[in-house]
Amino acid sequence: MRLGPFDTSRINVRSSDGGGGGGMGRAGGLGCGTLAIALIGALVFGLDPSQTIGLIEGVQQQTAPAGQGAGGGGQQLSEAEVCTQSEYATEACNALTSLDATWSAAFTRAGLPFEQPVLDLYRGGRVNTQGCGSATSAVGPFYCPSDKGIYIDTGFYDQLAQMSGTGGDFARLYVIAHEYGHHIQNITGLAGQVRAAQQRNPRAANQLQVAMELQADCYAGMWAGKNRNLIEPGDLEEGLKAASAIGDDTLQRNAGQRINPEGFTHGTSRQRMDALRRGLEARNDAACDVFFEGN
Repeated sequence: MRLGPFDTSRINVRSSDGGGGGGMGRAGGLGCGTLAIALIGALVFGLDPSQTIGLIEGVQQQTAPAGQGAGGGGQQLSEAEVCTQSEYATEACNALTSLDATWSAAFTRAGLPFEQPVLDLYRGGRVNTQGCGSATSAVGPFYCPSDKGIYIDTGFYDQLAQMSGTGGDFARLYVIAHEYGHHIQNITGLAGQVRAAQQRNPRAANQLQVAMELQADCYAGMWAGKNRNLIEPGDLEEGLKAASAIGDDTLQRNAGQRINPEGFTHGTSRQRMDALRRGLEARNDAACDVFFEGN
C-alpha cells in the first residue's frame, strides 16, 4: 500500500522501551507452533473484554499504580525518533497518519466529535499501560480503551509473517488498522455498550466479543477501501492470509487442540476474511454495523 510519509504534528505516538525496534528482515523468534500455543493460552485464560480489545490478545490483569505511564524506564524519545527507529516503526507511523486523517474525515461527515488514539510501539519484554495494567509480548497487539492506546510489539510482525506465510506490508497494516477499529468502537460508545450487554447476559459474552472483533476487521478493510487508490497488487491477498492465520479455529488447530466454537473470541478464519473483505467493498460508513444486527 503506497502510504504517504508520517506527520508527527498530526499523530500521537510513543515508545515504551525507548525505541520502535524491529526490521524488515527474515522472520525470527518464536516458531508458529509455540506462538499459537502462547496465544491460545492468553485467549482462553487471560482475556478480559472490559480491559483490553485486540487482534489476538490477552493481557495480565494487574492494576497499574496511579500516575504510572507506559514507559519502561528507558530514555524518552521524541515522536520523530520513535517513528524512525526502524522500518516497521516508520511504516506504522505512516499508517497512523493515514488512519487519523481517514477516520477524522468520516466523523466530520457524520457530525461526530473525533479523538485520536496514541500508538505505543515497543519491542520485546513487558509493556505497562496507563489504564489496563501490564502485558507481555506474547499477548500480541491490543487496544486499551481506558487510555485510548494501541499497543504493538513490532516483533509481532515477524511472527505474523511466519504464521500467514506472507511478509507483505498489507498484513502488517491490517494489524494496526484492526486495533484502530477498536478505537472507533470505543469513542463511539459501542465498546461500552457491548461490555454492559456482556455483563447483563454472560452467556452471550463470547458471541458479542466475536462481533466486536469482526467489526474491527471490517473497519480495517473500510480504511483500506477509502484509500483504494493507494492499494497495490497483492495487498488484498496479504490481508486475507493474515486474517486467516489468526482465526480462532486455525489457532486452536495449530496448537494441537480440538476446535471449540464455544471458546471463540475473535471469529473463525473464514469469518475474519469475510469481514475484512466486507470493509474493503463497503459503499457506506454503516456497512460494518451488520455484525451487531440481532444482538
